[in-house]
Amino acid sequence: MKTSEQVAPETADDSPDLISARSVLKIEADALLLLQQSLDQSFVQAVEIISKAEGRVIVSGMGKNGHIGNKIAATLASTGTPAQFVHPAEASHGDLGMITTDDVVLCLSNSGGTQELSDIIAYTRRFNIPLIAIVGKADSTLGRRADIVLLLPAAPEACPMGLAPTTSTTLTLALGDALAVALLERMGFNADQFQVFHPGGKLGKSLIKVSDLMHTGAAIPLLGQDHLMSDALLEISSKSFGCVGIQDEIRGLIGIITDGDLRRHMGPDLLGKKARDVMTPDPQTISARALAGEALAQMNSTGFNGITCLFVTEGTDILGIISVHDCLRSGVV
Repeated sequence: MKTSEQVAPETADDSPDLISARSVLKIEADALLLLQQSLDQSFVQAVEIISKAEGRVIVSGMGKNGHIGNKIAATLASTGTPAQFVHPAEASHGDLGMITTDDVVLCLSNSGGTQELSDIIAYTRRFNIPLIAIVGKADSTLGRRADIVLLLPAAPEACPMGLAPTTSTTLTLALGDALAVALLERMGFNADQFQVFHPGGKLGKSLIKVSDLMHTGAAIPLLGQDHLMSDALLEISSKSFGCVGIQDEIRGLIGIITDGDLRRHMGPDLLGKKARDVMTPDPQTISARALAGEALAQMNSTGFNGITCLFVTEGTDILGIISVHDCLRSGVV
């Protein structure tokens, strides 16, 4: 008989919790592969109908599929496809009025027999509103009455009792993501449009462009190369960027005068010198189309002290100026 000292300790890999977790992920991962392999022209037809709709995608589902539906609607809306979630129970008490004949309805139900969806289904049939179903059973009330059926593959729920929606909701969520991305790519939805829908948070800040923050027009500190340094000092002081851009005869940017240039040329004759004699030639510039984060990185890349401003140019044209403080105030990091 083994003593307690002789019994091998349970390793982390043998933990019942880890065994259970890995089993769940394996079941759901296998089901996702089945879903990938089962996609057919019904998916293409669904994308086609949604892309041509003049209204919104109305997503509806009950219980766990209601939570999944909310997420699908949010993902569609944030990637350029107007969408809204309508709760099926609320729909039966007046919210059917949120659905118009310009819309497309996307109903979610693994069984296809969710009683609460019956009024939405009937409403779409009455007013000839396209109905797309994400369903686990084609021969169900929802499956039979939908215009397009996106059929979930037969896969076991990860719940050991086979009752709690786990695998089925994962498949539904993934299929919703697939629809959103396919629509995004079909429409050519780009980062500029994405930023419009995501102005807040870290994601929104990462998409801010130089053109969103730069100062333009009379706010840009500029001076001709033949101006005296006394004029340059006045321009630096009045514009508060700590620098002035120096232009040639055709108003192209040929140099910059910064606080550092002033210190290097400090002397009794400084104010009598011309700007071209003090400027640092060929200053760093950036495009208006660049991300503000790129501008901040460029300013920080020049050493410990860095530079604090960049002129924004397009070819020989000077469009504006952006400072490190503009970036930091806007939350760009």
